[in-house]
Amino acid sequence: MNLLFSGWRCSILLLILSILQCPLLLIGCFKLNCCGYLTVEPAPLVLLGSNLTIYCHRENCSHWKNIYMVVNEKQCTVEKINSTTVSYSLVNIQTALTTVICRTWNPSGKTLVCGLDLKAGLPPDKPQNVRCETWRSAPFLECTWERGRETHLNTIYNISVSRENGTQIILTHVNGSAKVPRSAIDEDGKYQVNVMAHNHFGSSQSDPVYLCLEDMVIPEAPRIVQITFESTTLAALLQWNTTESSRYLKSYIRLRTGNGSWEAREATEIREGLVRVLGLAPLTEYTFQMRTCHLRRTLNPSCTNSTANSQKSFCSRWSLSAEARSPGKGPSQQLQVWRILRNLGADKGQNVTVMWKPPPPEDFSGEVQFYKISAENMEERNYSAVLRQCTFQVPAGLQAVSVSAATLYGTSPPANVSLRRSGVSGTLLREVLPADNGSALLVSWLWLREETGGELLHFVLEWAGLAVTEPQWKRLANDQNNTSITARDSESDSHVLFIYLIDLIDSFSVCRLDSLELRSL
Repeated sequence: MNLLFSGWRCSILLLILSILQCPLLLIGCFKLNCCGYLTVEPAPLVLLGSNLTIYCHRENCSHWKNIYMVVNEKQCTVEKINSTTVSYSLVNIQTALTTVICRTWNPSGKTLVCGLDLKAGLPPDKPQNVRCETWRSAPFLECTWERGRETHLNTIYNISVSRENGTQIILTHVNGSAKVPRSAIDEDGKYQVNVMAHNHFGSSQSDPVYLCLEDMVIPEAPRIVQITFESTTLAALLQWNTTESSRYLKSYIRLRTGNGSWEAREATEIREGLVRVLGLAPLTEYTFQMRTCHLRRTLNPSCTNSTANSQKSFCSRWSLSAEARSPGKGPSQQLQVWRILRNLGADKGQNVTVMWKPPPPEDFSGEVQFYKISAENMEERNYSAVLRQCTFQVPAGLQAVSVSAATLYGTSPPANVSLRRSGVSGTLLREVLPADNGSALLVSWLWLREETGGELLHFVLEWAGLAVTEPQWKRLANDQNNTSITARDSESDSHVLFIYLIDLIDSFSVCRLDSLELRSL
């Protein structure tokens, strides 16, 4: 059968390949300057996996030598049938659309004989997991199902809703889902729902599903009314409401960034209508949706014999999207701090040099704006973000000061610097050895815990050059008994090493355990 004679033809495809081997064109009609025609056996519409033969027929072609076919842009050799016809066989077709072009070639150029599009598809699978849902304010029931494999063809679905006595009340022709008017459904009735699928290659029908209206009512979709963020934890607080009682409803959250896929997130209920979502990234555009599910709903056993509906979750549809940009993250960790004390004499207080390490970059967004030091009965002092220490006088009896890093998005928790000495002595055995490459000193120690009686928090290792006044230091974990001092940690050739124990004896105190003079690294 000749499907494409010279003249106009209209493609039913959204995108087609021009038989003149032009780029993809939009749907429409276009002129074919054919000098022959193509036929197909058994037909141009076949089952996927089938075999077929394409025949190219000469009609008004001035040249009929060097004939070939182009199948999906690949040149193929043809078989001569007679003086006006050649053929090409396609075996086990696995693509839904195949474009075929027949051409001849001569020294003056190529001549188009004609071309056509072959379509392949599958019969519809049996519709599965038929479900019908509504909510109290909806004027319809919406029924959905799983279609199974892609058929690659126009497939029509009919949904039939019948009363328990077999009387059909609705027969609707649909494509993917069906809306059944609530007015056709009695509140106390029992109904049977069937879905039938049909296309060129066959038909299939779902198993019947028996439903009562009370089992089809799901919660109303909630509405997200406000989103706020906690800057230190980057948690999102979602305030929401619904038109029905939320007493037995549990909320579920999903989110995405940009056009990415949806990701489910755990939500912690703060109070009715307010949930917290953790684990967000700073300075990120988020889209949130939520739904609610009944905690205590059960199905009416007399109405349900469908596996799909017996596992019904009674969850609402997802809410409309709500978008928000997360703020920058403020620092959440305390700074590492240390100090050096110099007594000024009786009743004169003491000079204190407070030292700190910058907060780790991964703990906050942006940059440190300044550091602030505060204490009881002392005016708060701010210091430049480039500084790592400061020296000032404190009155006698002051027990501690605190240090924080201030950023655009928050301030780190105060880190206490104890100005007290416990007076408790400890026993510290240590060994100082050069590293194999001579670029570091390896320091080790042993602390006899029973002699302090306190709770060990951490160690501080401090060293300073004999000719350089600015000290250097490390804070070390309470279970660590060795460390190294590298050449880059040093600013002079000769050092004095101090090891301190920080504990909770009498609230909070510092005990200097011992010191040692070190030689060149």
